[in-house]
Amino acid sequence: MPPLLRYPTVDELGARAAALVARHPRDARLRRAGTSREGRPLWLLSVGHGSHHALVVAGPHANEPVGGATALRLAERALADPRLHQGADATWNLLLCVDPDGLRRNEGWLHGPYTLGRYFRNFFRPGFLEQPEWLPDGADHAALPETRALLDLQDELRPFLQCSLHGVDVGGGFVELTHPLPGLPRRVAHTAARLGIPRELGPYDTLYWPRLGPAVYRIPPPRRGDLVAAITEAAVQSTWFHPYRHGTVTAVVEAPMWGVAAVEDGTAPADGPGVLRAVSRTLRHDHLLLERLLARIRPHLPATGEAERLLAPVDDYLLVAPGLADAWDPDVVTADPQPLPPLSTAHLATLRIAGRRLALRTAGLLHRLVTGAGRDPTGVLPELDRIIDLWCADYREGCRASWIPVARQVEYQSRVVRAAFELAARHAHTRSRSGEPGWGSEAAVPMHRE
Repeated sequence: MPPLLRYPTVDELGARAAALVARHPRDARLRRAGTSREGRPLWLLSVGHGSHHALVVAGPHANEPVGGATALRLAERALADPRLHQGADATWNLLLCVDPDGLRRNEGWLHGPYTLGRYFRNFFRPGFLEQPEWLPDGADHAALPETRALLDLQDELRPFLQCSLHGVDVGGGFVELTHPLPGLPRRVAHTAARLGIPRELGPYDTLYWPRLGPAVYRIPPPRRGDLVAAITEAAVQSTWFHPYRHGTVTAVVEAPMWGVAAVEDGTAPADGPGVLRAVSRTLRHDHLLLERLLARIRPHLPATGEAERLLAPVDDYLLVAPGLADAWDPDVVTADPQPLPPLSTAHLATLRIAGRRLALRTAGLLHRLVTGAGRDPTGVLPELDRIIDLWCADYREGCRASWIPVARQVEYQSRVVRAAFELAARHAHTRSRSGEPGWGSEAAVPMHRE
């Protein structure tokens, strides 16, 4: 099968998987592991018949389509190399897309041309409470059928390794682990260097997490606490932790779409506080502008389910932006006693990118709301087009963001997954199969507060 040059759609994922099974009926199988809220199948592609299971979860975030392409590549490689299943007594289980409804809503940009403006004008990602990997009320109360299907797979397979495949729209690649995998940072560094992928040395959501090596972080256990705070920090208990009781290592593998070299710069900044003030000031300015635009748009939106789906993440982003601006501002004293850790140039670059990301996603969703309504009675569309173009130009020119071809994104992510597979299998005998005490299915607070 030729390398993927474009991201596959929901239908293409299923068709390519079925074609693989037709060519390899002895070693490959395809089954429906569940059904989405809108009735789409959740396809599980399995390769091999070994007793040790690896579970790969693609598409947990609807705007991150690289994972589906990576899952297909992993299946192709395993079928071409029996050492990856027969030789390892392993079965690869690849959930091709855990949020097919969300991926369908991104199809306006999946086949390119790949420009930042096209991406953000066609961007969709559900609100925080509608993302399949989240367990805001614990596993026992998971409401989404996509989440329930994933939890059932975890309990059925009891995998020694789970890989959750994510994509960074602008920035660099990094890995988050529930258990250390000695040797993985070196393998990630080698792969990134060979493929020209910047490593993100200071992702903003790992500011307080233990560092296992450059661009590899340990996810602290969640704990009982304030759910509202957890949602605003985008870190509640998740399906990453549910199979911990089975001794599973979970690796969250992030691959960038547009790379930024500055996220790999570990040097001390010349004026860190000044950069933080500028980032916070910009985020507050953008937040007020977007709130005013939403106030003009909201009264004219149709009362449809689709409009509500687009509004949910808009409201989430506008909710969290002021708190982030305050948390990053060195002149603001917040109720959070946890100060920012020492920040490198890489940290500051990722904070700048993260603030701009919140604004651009919100603007893109507002653009979709207006164009989807079919009319613009308040004349906001030209203003939305202007700020989207301006903010995308800031990514291109200010951050030096450059497109990474799809085939290279997929190769990077698949190599990192294969490295995690090899290391997790090698170290499995050193870990307890019963997990650690204190890991329940209760709601949790932000993991970075550990």
